[in-house]
Amino acid sequence: MPVVLYEKDGRIARITLNRPEVMNAINDELPVQLSDAVAQADEDPDIHVMVLAGNGSGFCAGYDLAYYAEGNGAGEVTQSMPWDPIKDYSFMWRNTQHFMSLWRAMKPVICKVHGFAVAGGSDIALCADLTIMAEDAQIGYMPARVWGCPTTAMWVYRLGAEKAKRMLFTGDKITGREAADMGLILDAVPSDQLDDAVEAMASRMASVPVNQLAMQKMVINQAIEQMGMMQTQRLATIFDGITRHSPEGINFKTRTEEVGWKQTVAERDQGTWDWTTNQELPKRNR
Repeated sequence: MPVVLYEKDGRIARITLNRPEVMNAINDELPVQLSDAVAQADEDPDIHVMVLAGNGSGFCAGYDLAYYAEGNGAGEVTQSMPWDPIKDYSFMWRNTQHFMSLWRAMKPVICKVHGFAVAGGSDIALCADLTIMAEDAQIGYMPARVWGCPTTAMWVYRLGAEKAKRMLFTGDKITGREAADMGLILDAVPSDQLDDAVEAMASRMASVPVNQLAMQKMVINQAIEQMGMMQTQRLATIFDGITRHSPEGINFKTRTEEVGWKQTVAERDQGTWDWTTNQELPKRNR
């Protein structure tokens, strides 16, 4: 089975992440197939709008930590050790550009988020033109606490500096309702109304000529790109590799290999582990 599904539905292209057994976690193939699906929709003259969603219990749980963190060899993430920063950068930059295919596509992309869009999954969701979430869904970039830097850097472009710092200094997850109130996404609706809300928006946009949609998207994107988006993303991608090979990053990887990714993610997200000293954090410092 492909890890990304593609369906043509009149003027709408439906692109669906399809690893539901692992909460649509990102593996080596998913970014490539996502980019291919976007290209297919972009090249089809009948398609006006793309709708991106995820199969199963949520949109995307981020990178597959069972492979990249818990397994894949002692200390290894994207390559054999010792770490070659350029090999790491090349791997992650390719993935970043695959995610950014949503942004660069001539046609608009609506991302529908149910359940969660976290870590690398938030990178994907925030590259879309419009993101609509269920009110009880969650979004966040928890690896900002240790072992990650969001390579697409979309947090700052959607939120501005202070609110982006609030999210990335803590690695907190927030609900769809909070994300909409903060201005991170377009809208949040009750979960039982999510499909209808996305369909209403997609249908409304699909009635606009393709060339009109493309011109409006290009003008708005150009304004953002003139702010130095590519340079910011290059720095973020370099830093992402460094975070995974800093002393704290190595400690996170090693502990994950020892106790499993579920425990280390809980320790990271709850703030109970000191990754510098590699021991439990005293309660007074939590």
